[in-house]
Amino acid sequence: MTPNTSARSGVRSGAAVRKPKALERGARVTVFAPASPGSEAKAVAGVAELNRLGFAVELPVARRADGYFAGSAEARRTEFVQLLGNTKVDGLVGLRGGYGSNYVLDASLASAAGEPKAVIGFSDLSSLQIFLWQQCRWVTFYGPMVAAGLAAGAGAANGYDEESLRMSISELAGGWKIPLRGEALVGGEAEGRLVGGAMTLVEATFGTPWELDTRGAILILEDRGMKPYQVDRVLMHFKQAGKLDGVKGIVLGDFPECAPPVAGSPTVRDVCARILGPLGVPVVFGAPVGHTLRPMLTIPLGVNARLHAQGDGSLEILEAAVTR
Repeated sequence: MTPNTSARSGVRSGAAVRKPKALERGARVTVFAPASPGSEAKAVAGVAELNRLGFAVELPVARRADGYFAGSAEARRTEFVQLLGNTKVDGLVGLRGGYGSNYVLDASLASAAGEPKAVIGFSDLSSLQIFLWQQCRWVTFYGPMVAAGLAAGAGAANGYDEESLRMSISELAGGWKIPLRGEALVGGEAEGRLVGGAMTLVEATFGTPWELDTRGAILILEDRGMKPYQVDRVLMHFKQAGKLDGVKGIVLGDFPECAPPVAGSPTVRDVCARILGPLGVPVVFGAPVGHTLRPMLTIPLGVNARLHAQGDGSLEILEAAVTR
């Protein structure tokens, strides 16, 4: 079996986890666009929601979209590097996903990451979050973005869950729970470090210097618009690459727009149960994480948690994701 992580991973053995400062009312957060452009109407609505939450919001520099990118690779990378080093910025909130975050990643980026700050996003931003974890040991937040989640509002369809967002970015103690609102495919409890993201973006790190190390982890995997056989192929790649070896538990999204192409053929749930069930670790399917039509949960990545795979499932966050 291929080792879970290769010599390329760049993870410093025993490196200390680095947590950002809590985002309290009045904190200065900047919207950044490392991937695709977002609609102006959704951006305006998302910024208004951040203001309602009590944050002082800085907008990204206006620039012309470059095809399906929010700007040229150089412009997007320069923006990200500048924001990482800007001591007046407390947190970064992605505009939206789409595609393009991988263009800003290279070996020199880690040196630009000074003191950790909250980075919030999902989907294509998984690339940045995994990089910051593997190369810098930053805790980040898998949660709503300005034009994808925040724009629709708290508690709304295609919106976000306000409680898990607030607790993740501001709670200074552990011991709180995130209801997963899914179903236990394999029952039980397990402790591990929360890592993962959009499954195709996690897969895309394999073979890179920031390949995600999943050993000892509670692995978060979700995505959208995939046929069940495509989810099957990705999970088999995880298995054959050794990425399921040593995993302590798994939390799966609800995979919207992933219906079987033929009525009566296996569903994504069926595929996940068949491939992941034999691992013998707790598995919860159908949590509203990342791509979901329900209010999106925020998951702090990089912290220790306990997965309770009973009933609807829950995550007990065992340590604060932020510092004072």
